[in-house]
Parts: sequence; structure tokens; C-alpha cells
Amino acid sequence: MATLHIEHPISDLQTWLEAFGRFTGARREAGVLVERVHQPVDDATYIVVDLEFETVEGATKFKEFLETVVWQSRDLSPGLAGAPQARVLQKVATGS
Repeated sequence: MATLHIEHPISDLQTWLEAFGRFTGARREAGVLVERVHQPVDDATYIVVDLEFETVEGATKFKEFLETVVWQSRDLSPGLAGAPQARVLQKVATGS
């Protein structure tokens, strides 16, 4: 399993949610198994997204799609209000 962890400022939640919703099919086709969207309790202009993939390769490929296509276009990412930070993460075995 791998997680694509994304954080960035947003203009407003409703605009961002509408844009996020337009990519439901793309996330499904890319192999997203679980998606979690959070917002800090003290910052209505920030969003945190975790997308779970079966493989690191799947997460990395989707990250590249976001960076080269979606985040390069104001029309495709109207709620984006700053530079996204995206990382592919893998679970660490802690022994417990």
C-alpha cells in the first residue's frame, strides 16, 4: 500500500470540492482505493488529502498527473490558492 499525501491552500472549500469531484473518474481509473479529505480546524483556507493506492508506482503516476496536468491549469484546479505539496508515502513496520 502507498499513500499520496497532498496539502495546499484553497480559495474556498465549495469551489475546491466541486473541482475535486470532477476528477472522481480519474482517481478511480488511477487505482485510488481510499480517499480522505481533511481540513485543519483552525484554517478554512487549507486542505489535506490522502489517496491510498495498492502500489507506490500507482501513487507516483497519479502524483505526476496532478503536477503536470491538473495543477498547471487554472481551469482544472480553480480552488487551488497556492503551491501544492505532494509526497508518496509508504507504511513503516513498527513491530507493534
